[in-house]
Amino acid sequence: MENELLKVFDQQGKFIGTATRSEVHKAGHWHETFHCWFTERIDNEDFLFFQVRSSAKKDYPNLLDITAAGHILADESPVDGLRELKEELGIDLALEELDSLGMIKDSLNSPGFIDNELCHVFLYGKPVPIDDYWLQSDEVSGIMMAGITEFENLWFGKKKKIQVEGFLANVKNEKKSYCMHVSKNDFVPHEDAYIESVIKAIKKL
Repeated sequence: MENELLKVFDQQGKFIGTATRSEVHKAGHWHETFHCWFTERIDNEDFLFFQVRSSAKKDYPNLLDITAAGHILADESPVDGLRELKEELGIDLALEELDSLGMIKDSLNSPGFIDNELCHVFLYGKPVPIDDYWLQSDEVSGIMMAGITEFENLWFGKKKKIQVEGFLANVKNEKKSYCMHVSKNDFVPHEDAYIESVIKAIKKL
């Protein structure tokens, strides 16, 4: 995986060449990713769905993150990112079923890991039955949901903790209902501008 080739870009989004995934994250090159957020309106309230990253993940294990996301390889286009939905969640969707938010920049920086992303962001707003999920256990260990207003208040400092609920799954895909209280530190640290753009788009739709 670390030797996969990715297209790299300058800060203005101009293509400048290719590099391996490990080189990209070491040097902080801008590169393309696919993000898909699942949302659902329940009793006149919008909810966001988060994947629980597997404890086996090298980066950000056990943290809550975008419903499904992944890198777009050098020989792929953004639409190829749909494979992430099938691989990580076991969900088959067509591009026509998603709402595109366009490209949003996002940077995730930690010691020895600089992840500068040109994110092709999509929304899926229809209910997904729990039985339809078949999680890739070495990538995702569960799915949680939170009210979008609660999440927004948590992310931007108006609340210190919120409740999320959903399910955890084992390697046999046996699911168990689960609920927990989380702080902002329980989420992958995306940029505020990225989160704000996603929330505004969901409210608009």
